[in-house]
Amino acid sequence: MKNILVVEDERIIACDIRNSLERSGYNVSAIVAYGEYAIEKAEALEPDLILMDVMLKGQMNGIEAAEEIYSRFHIPVVYLTAYSDENTLAKAKHTQPFGYVLKPFDEAQLITTIEIAFSRHQNEIVMREALAKEKTLRQLKSQFVSKVSHEFRNPLSAIITSTELLVVHGAQINDNKKTEYLNHIKKAATHMTELLSDVLLVGQGEVGKVHFNPAPLNLEQFCQDLTEEIQLCTKNSNPIIFTVQGRCAKQAEDSTSTSNLRCLEKNPANTTTNLTSTKQATTQLPVLDEKLLQHILTNLLTNAVKYSPNGEPVKFDLFCLQEEAIFRIQDKGIGIPYTDQQELFNEFHRCRNVGKIPGNGLGLSIVKQYVELHGGDISFVSKEGVGTTFIVSMPFK
Repeated sequence: MKNILVVEDERIIACDIRNSLERSGYNVSAIVAYGEYAIEKAEALEPDLILMDVMLKGQMNGIEAAEEIYSRFHIPVVYLTAYSDENTLAKAKHTQPFGYVLKPFDEAQLITTIEIAFSRHQNEIVMREALAKEKTLRQLKSQFVSKVSHEFRNPLSAIITSTELLVVHGAQINDNKKTEYLNHIKKAATHMTELLSDVLLVGQGEVGKVHFNPAPLNLEQFCQDLTEEIQLCTKNSNPIIFTVQGRCAKQAEDSTSTSNLRCLEKNPANTTTNLTSTKQATTQLPVLDEKLLQHILTNLLTNAVKYSPNGEPVKFDLFCLQEEAIFRIQDKGIGIPYTDQQELFNEFHRCRNVGKIPGNGLGLSIVKQYVELHGGDISFVSKEGVGTTFIVSMPFK
């Protein structure tokens, strides 16, 4: 039920308005006769609409009260007035009211004006929200482009500098130095390729173009294979200890019955029915998107290895519950400073203690997107200099 504040200094008219509104299903939250009181009641009661008489008792008229109310609280105002002169209407129009009702009022006109005011106000809310969202997106786009440009500038500079040195001083540079410059170029080009790939993934996520294709997945085997693959890529610099608790594949029993009806031609009444019942065990695998899950776990595991001292083990635990899987990845690395933890999943954010460890600050924002596509949740606990634990929970679709 919509709440309406009536601001009218003639008591009889105010009571007539109340009766008309209540007959039409509205609730009159209060009736006041002064503009100053109208502002107080608007703040205290937060009505959905205000019917405001133009001429009121006290020092503040209805136009002044309406202007302050709308500027402070964005509550729509419909004027009640017995005055139709150009000067009064011009002053009232300046406050951008949502309608006018001339006194003596007609009930049908009053209710129609209120309904139009509510509709217009709702449209304005939608428009304001859309404009605010568009402004935010423009700002984010501008910031994103600026950050991407900055991230590309450093490797491009390394490539240009190394190339110029080889071109200008190639004859005087020994083979070892040439190899060093070529390695700089290769490293910078690799970094740019990885950055471009991550930027494309972020862009796909922002426009809703990430393909989500959940399918039955042998989760234990998948995690085991992924662990071995990452160990090979990181040259076993940090052993990853993988454990499983619970069973992610459930056994289900399918029961089917078949009947064999034999009819005897000579004596139809003497029909016999042979029923054969068979039971077959089937395995129900959890349903997840393998490609997205691989990206999630690869990022978290490689980060755990990257930010840990050489030789320090990384723990990777899979907990299989009734309706969800929980992945826990623990390291004893450099940890995440407390001041960085609020912004950890923001694009391009890198912690202040990473030093020269390579990265572009996009990985965790992509991980969060992919976890949420599964309807899951990601959280972490970390202390600088002690280590970090990430926990990802994903429901089985």
